[in-house]
Amino acid sequence: MAVVDVDDPSFLALLRERTRQVVTGKPKSPCDLVFLGVRSPRDLERLRDLKTWIEPNGGIWAIRRKGPGSPLRDTDLIAAGLAAGLVDNKIASFSETHGAMRFVFRLKDRPR
Repeated sequence: MAVVDVDDPSFLALLRERTRQVVTGKPKSPCDLVFLGVRSPRDLERLRDLKTWIEPNGGIWAIRRKGPGSPLRDTDLIAAGLAAGLVDNKIASFSETHGAMRFVFRLKDRPR
């Protein structure tokens, strides 16, 4: 797993309890999951690069602030995912203040 721009020490601690294979930043080889903290539309541009970090059946979780004060809407994330060649397939509550959306390769687009 790779974690990028997620400022949540308790989340990192939970991940590291479950696996030793957690890196902050770019992993040395493709991984199953990337957790990306996004605060602005510009941060979503990173999806295009981050998709090269995951296994063909892996996913990228984009974590953003919830609520009306958030600069990002679900539709912003969905559009950015499609522009990067990814599709959203899950939404989850990350915390009381943040939500997450998972992006994956479409089955027909998965690298072989």
